[in-house]
Amino acid sequence: MNKPITIQNHNFTLHPSGAMYWHEREMLLISDVHLGKVSHFRKHGSAVPKKAIAKNFEKLQDVIQSFAPKIICFLGDLFHSNLNTEWNLFEQWTSTQTAAIVLVVGNHDIISPDRYEELGVKLVSEWVLDGFLLTHIPEERDALYNFSGHIHPGIKLRGIGRQFLKLPAFFQRKCQLILPAFGEFTGNYIMTPDKDDVVFAVTPEEVILVNTQE
Repeated sequence: MNKPITIQNHNFTLHPSGAMYWHEREMLLISDVHLGKVSHFRKHGSAVPKKAIAKNFEKLQDVIQSFAPKIICFLGDLFHSNLNTEWNLFEQWTSTQTAAIVLVVGNHDIISPDRYEELGVKLVSEWVLDGFLLTHIPEERDALYNFSGHIHPGIKLRGIGRQFLKLPAFFQRKCQLILPAFGEFTGNYIMTPDKDDVVFAVTPEEVILVNTQE
């Protein structure tokens, strides 16, 4: 189940994939896919299931079909490191897309810009739209509301006794919203919210507003 939210009179939908749809801009925002990470770790001997590679592209297709965006904006770390076999899959994927694709360059995005431009992917260091600042690393800037990624935010939910559950999360502050990592095999950084922060936990089926006060 999706979660609708309103920020500065603009309407957004938080999706269980970890993506966010901006209705007024018909734009899908996705952060930290880390394509190529599975192949990178498998190459170096880690026992990562190969099916995780296909899962990233399946998730992309599912969320794109849900919203039919005109723009797909990746908020950094689209590809994990250097070129590997997953780049070929990315080339195939881009060839099937009708939406414009923009990459806000992240710290892991070290592949030559020429390779992206050959695929029609536009690269920017940041993007300012309608009073919103789109970056990879979270920033605070006067008069702008920041959308970002990088941290892979997660939340720990405590149950009765010693039970707890760790989930990825959308992490919202007064002037900032940090998206969870979209990619498989990316991990989460458990964040401790302040009293004014808002946390939306992400499960495979829904996005849930959680009470962060313990």
